[in-house]
Amino acid sequence: MLDLEQIEAAVKMLSEEKKIPKETLIEIIEAALRTAYKKDYGHRDEEVNVTLNFKEGTIDIEVEKTVVEEVENAYMEISLEEIGGADSGFSVGDVVELDVTDEVMKDGGESFGRIASQAARQVIIQKLGDSEKEKIYDLFKDRQGEVINMKVDIVEGGKIIFDYNGNQVILPKSEQVSRDDYKAGARFWVYVAEVERPETGNPKVILSRKRPEVVSAIFAEHVPEIGEGMINIDRIVRQPGVKTKMIVSTNYDEIDPVGTLIGQKGIRVKAVMDELSGEKIDIIPAYENVEDVIKKSLSPAEVLKVEIDQDEALAKVFIIPSERPKAVGKWGLNVNLASKLTGYRISIEDVEVETSAKIEENDENEL
Repeated sequence: MLDLEQIEAAVKMLSEEKKIPKETLIEIIEAALRTAYKKDYGHRDEEVNVTLNFKEGTIDIEVEKTVVEEVENAYMEISLEEIGGADSGFSVGDVVELDVTDEVMKDGGESFGRIASQAARQVIIQKLGDSEKEKIYDLFKDRQGEVINMKVDIVEGGKIIFDYNGNQVILPKSEQVSRDDYKAGARFWVYVAEVERPETGNPKVILSRKRPEVVSAIFAEHVPEIGEGMINIDRIVRQPGVKTKMIVSTNYDEIDPVGTLIGQKGIRVKAVMDELSGEKIDIIPAYENVEDVIKKSLSPAEVLKVEIDQDEALAKVFIIPSERPKAVGKWGLNVNLASKLTGYRISIEDVEVETSAKIEENDENEL
């Protein structure tokens, strides 16, 4: 039997738990009942209307058919003669609604109730997922490119679920940083990386802790000069959880962009590093001379000289052998990030101490 009281109780519970309007849930269930009717009592081509009235404790099932002179498709058409001819008040081409409720519910609704329950479960699971995606899309549709401070709600294996204004949102495994310690109750800045509504399919929202833009957006939270347009983050590259390198600039002569991002006694950059679980950050000024940018991008190594081959997009960097480990970095990370940041392939050339002295002397003479 189709228990409307039980259905109403389920609607109320789901509405409160998932924060989905009752009307939406009722529409989902009515759609499931339409599907059940078509499968076992009618035909997939039929136009079926199902209306649940919890207040009256009733269900109405109607089938729409078009009035014709001669029926070719009994599931979609009915003859004018069958509904009473010209005296019925209908004409050929009219659409009539035929009440089939009594036929379906003749055994107390037991058969239909069982079939409908199975269909309802499947449709509800799917529709709830769709509704959840719509709701999440609405939450973030105006926040793409921003970071939002959220609290970890649930940790299940590799799945991290954050709480955002009472809604559960997932941080995908592919967008997590292994260095982060995701524990229930911990708070993180999470970047709204993608918010899309494709022409077909469900809307998509992707959150991230991994992308380079995470660092830029967190800096903007701590450095108001970025939001005011006084300082620009021109380029940024990142090995998530390990190191970020960024080039910054300003159009204001009185502003030191690097010093502003670092803050007094390093307070600003330290705050960002703490938000990134201790990730190191190199901040490089946008020198007019690309050689100087490349030199600085290889920090903490001391670079003696840089030679640029523009045709090959190649930079030869000269250092003394003891500086090579600093320039290259662990697993080649430092030089690889510097290459991505500057857009040049970087070749590190060792020079002896005597040669180093001559290079420095020549540089001084050029000055």
